Amino acid sequence: MAVPAIIPIAHEPDYRTDTIGRYAGGQFLASITYAFPDGFTVDDGWEEHKRLYTVLHRFDHEGRHIDSDIRCAGTWAEQLQRPPGENSVMARAQSRMTALLDGLPGREYGDIAIRPFRLTVDGVLFGLVVERHDGGEDECDEDEDEDEWVELYPDHLGFYAPWDGQYDT
Repeated sequence: MAVPAIIPIAHEPDYRTDTIGRYAGGQFLASITYAFPDGFTVDDGWEEHKRLYTVLHRFDHEGRHIDSDIRCAGTWAEQLQRPPGENSVMARAQSRMTALLDGLPGREYGDIAIRPFRLTVDGVLFGLVVERHDGGEDECDEDEDEDEWVELYPDHLGFYAPWDGQYDT
C-alpha cells in the first residue's frame, strides 16, 4: 500500500505521542527528544554531541507544515553533571515545552493527520519523512509500495500500512 498524502498519527496519553493534537490555528506535534547530528559516529566524547531538543511543529488544518520551534536544552554531558533539579537539562526542556504548549490557543490533545515534511536544525533531521526498505527516501517506485513507510525524526517513530496512526519504535 502506498504512503498516503496525509499520515494519521494516534494520540497516546502518557506515551510517545502524548503531546499532539489540535489548536485554533490547526494541528501540532510536540516532543522532547535526544538526537545526534546526522552522520555522527559514536566514539569518545559522544556525550557532548547527544543533545536534548524541545520540538513543536505546527500544521494547518489540512496537515501542511507551517513552522517549527526547535531548541536545544543542552547535552547528555550537561545532564550527567546536573541530573536532578530545576537547572538540569531535562528540567529546562520540560519548562520550555510547557511554555510552547501553553502558547497554543484552544489546545486539545488528540489524533492528528499531517503531510510529510523535513527540515534540518543543528545538523539534525527533523520531520516526517517517506522512506523505503531499499534505503531510498521520498522518491518511490510504484512497484515497491509495500516497502514504504514514514519515519518521524529524530524521535524514530515508524508509521506504515494500514495507516491507522499506530507506530513502531
